Amino acid sequence: MLTAHTADHADVVVIGAGVAGLSAAHQLIDAGLNVSVLEAAPHVGGRMATHDVDGFRLDHLGPLLSSAYPELDATPGLEGLVLRDFAPGVLVHSGGRQYRAGDVRSARGALRAVRSRPSAPRAPLGGAIEQARLGAWLARLAAVPESRIASRPDGPALTALSARGLSPRSLGGFVHPLLSALLADPGLDTSSRVAELTLRDYARGRLCVPSGGSATLPGLLAASLPPGTVRTGVHVTAADITSVRTKEHGELGCRSLLLATGAGAAAELLPGLRMPTFQPVTVLHHTAPQAPSTGARLLLDADRSGPVSHTAVMSEVDPSRAPAGRSLITSTVLGPPPPDLDRSVRSHLAALYGTPTHDWELLAAHQDPEAVPTMPPPHDPRRPVRLLAGLYVCGDHRDTSTVQGALRSARRAASAILDDLGVGPRHGDGPVLRVAA
Repeated sequence: MLTAHTADHADVVVIGAGVAGLSAAHQLIDAGLNVSVLEAAPHVGGRMATHDVDGFRLDHLGPLLSSAYPELDATPGLEGLVLRDFAPGVLVHSGGRQYRAGDVRSARGALRAVRSRPSAPRAPLGGAIEQARLGAWLARLAAVPESRIASRPDGPALTALSARGLSPRSLGGFVHPLLSALLADPGLDTSSRVAELTLRDYARGRLCVPSGGSATLPGLLAASLPPGTVRTGVHVTAADITSVRTKEHGELGCRSLLLATGAGAAAELLPGLRMPTFQPVTVLHHTAPQAPSTGARLLLDADRSGPVSHTAVMSEVDPSRAPAGRSLITSTVLGPPPPDLDRSVRSHLAALYGTPTHDWELLAAHQDPEAVPTMPPPHDPRRPVRLLAGLYVCGDHRDTSTVQGALRSARRAASAILDDLGVGPRHGDGPVLRVAA
């Protein structure tokens, strides 16, 4: 028999109101359990935070999503999620020129230079024929079952992809900068299995971001939970299977405990939990008197000639992120940031966009030294979520270091809790994902 939910007792206490904790809470509540979600920060979302600055919506990290992520469709609470595409594809900067990569998932895609300079070298992918070969390779990868990729030998992504039939031009001129952006890994030391699964998602869907900022996604999850489920500004000082001690509210009783924090906070509460290493990420937001003429495309630096890995005019991708008539340019630096951050980034952006940046205004710069857990080979994307009966953990550090991984780990953790408590899930229709044109 389930216990009654009171202010100081719940069937399950979830520590952490990021996307993993909120998603798990949905699935547990849908199965009839009483759940309390405790979050130390004053807001939900964890690293998927968005700040309002003078009418601009500025992401703290702003991970890139794929519309092909299965968990976006399967997670309850995301019925109202609208995704904004980087359309019609991406731009690749190499040798002082921008190249319109178009939809390289199609063998008919053509790579065309959109800014010419007399001394510019050949296109980074070598022209239309090599572009078509890359498109055909991605089309084949899109059809490979996930289980087959997961069963392949694991090694560093850059080494493994070099042996997969990709030409050096395709790998260096497109795949490497694209994967670096998607995995926050400039050296591509990530597990080759994870890298290929990431490319498979790219080949099956479209690069996108949540309309209104990254915080929209956890905001939808939190808003669709029963009132009082989520309590922010609550600091947990100790936890075990049957109780959680908080700084603000004393002790809260429970039947099961789910840790859904980041890896560092989880290891503090459970000292035996393994701590991964992390990829540092810095995100900068600028506004300019006149937006660069790249449209709603993601711009990749194939030459890795400066600190910026990728950048986009986000006000073109998602107009709701900037006041009417204003531009928002968001750029990402992977690895340790340079000492003179804004000057170095502006100089690099001037080269990438082919326009002066001296009059651009820096709106915000967010640095996170523990932004993304690394995934070196051999990487297990199904790390145990059940530590023992009554104690569970989820998050991107238990799966893949993506939004998809965080949501999938939450599903696994919720299933383990329901199994141990002998509660069957209630089945209903999943949400319908709405992708903006």
